[in-house]
Amino acid sequence: MSGPIDLRTDIPHSARMYDYFLGGKDNYNADRAAAEQALAQFPAVRVTARTNRDYMLQVTRFLAEQGVRQFLDIGTGIPTEPNLHQVAQEVAPESRVVYVDNDPIVLTYARALLVSSPQGRTAYVEADASNPADILAAPELLATLDLSQPVAVSLMALLHFVPGDVYEVVRTLMEPLVPGSYLAMSHVTTDFDDGPDDPDGMARLLQVYMDRGIPVTPRTKAEVGRFFDGLELVDPGVEVIHRWRDAGIGHPPGHDKRVSLYGAVGRKV
Repeated sequence: MSGPIDLRTDIPHSARMYDYFLGGKDNYNADRAAAEQALAQFPAVRVTARTNRDYMLQVTRFLAEQGVRQFLDIGTGIPTEPNLHQVAQEVAPESRVVYVDNDPIVLTYARALLVSSPQGRTAYVEADASNPADILAAPELLATLDLSQPVAVSLMALLHFVPGDVYEVVRTLMEPLVPGSYLAMSHVTTDFDDGPDDPDGMARLLQVYMDRGIPVTPRTKAEVGRFFDGLELVDPGVEVIHRWRDAGIGHPPGHDKRVSLYGAVGRKV
């Protein structure tokens, strides 16, 4: 983590835009301008961001309660408390977490991710999600996680930003992990859009990202389900994230469309 870091504050960044949607302060004029344009096209984007954050925390707690003590969080983003390790270590203080990101802005805040409980451990790996073999071979990961024991891989709102064969990325990540390991993810979709002229459609939001040089690929429910081929899906399977393991709480009409993220958790058997 030495040497100068070029944050490129003159162009918008997906992590800083997400931080803005969450009400954070780690963003710049270019990020705020792009985020405001996104809000104009899809006013519910703040709901989407907050719901994704809540889903990540819910899934982490669920996995810790299932006995998982090792987590690999790829596409970490700017730290926002509570972070993944804080939730996991609240359930099990001995939990170990490796965070992975290749974004300069995240690197500058990585120290906030390294404050582990005394019983557990956290580490940060600077690597690109499109090179999963490099992640698995990173010395920081190998010094923190015991790959002979189950690991939960967390890919929250990440894969739609990753170019190339993302299914192969997931296969490469999961292949060396032992039975009892988990894959958890959320992924953007345009399944709930009503057409190209839909004033509140997710596609309009995604076009803002693409126009600003941030490629993004939405996927259908079936396409998200393909990531879990060979895994045992945890009930209720692939679901809109606010409905994942829903306790029966009602939601206002159109809420699925306002969130437009699918989520799922699968277990390696």
